[in-house]
Amino acid sequence: MPQPTPPELHARLAEIFAARDRAHMQPTIDAFLAVLVEHPDEPEVLYEVGGAYDTAGEEQTAAGYYEQAMAAGLDGDALRRCLLQYGSTLRNLGRLDESLAVLERARDAFPESDSLKVWHATSLHAAGRHDAAFAIMLELVADRVRTDELLRYEASLRGNAAYLAERDERH
Repeated sequence: MPQPTPPELHARLAEIFAARDRAHMQPTIDAFLAVLVEHPDEPEVLYEVGGAYDTAGEEQTAAGYYEQAMAAGLDGDALRRCLLQYGSTLRNLGRLDESLAVLERARDAFPESDSLKVWHATSLHAAGRHDAAFAIMLELVADRVRTDELLRYEASLRGNAAYLAERDERH
């Protein structure tokens, strides 16, 4: 079983991440790759390298690093983020069935994650499962948008979400 990421390494990764320029990712990729040379089996480093490639639009390369990070024992919140990003990357690569499987696994492991719900809905939508995607979003609105105006219609939101989810299951 892998050891937790040492605090000093975690801080170093966070510093590199915070300094990134999304429009010019090569310095970030290079910085993470330098750390990877020092820590080749560290799951969180593998994950961050994957994320940097992903942000740079190099999804195929990113997917490989995400897979390595998970195989190396990535866990906790970093695993949640990795599963989300990996599922999104698979969607971007047109591997919709795999994307949905990863995001469903992630939602089972992290059922309270709003971000996983949104990305799962996005992959469902990309796969042409619009009813299921919209059902997830309606549930999320009912769960998280707690305004007087929407609370008045909470039962209706949930009823419509259930109807759409059921309709998706029938198709």
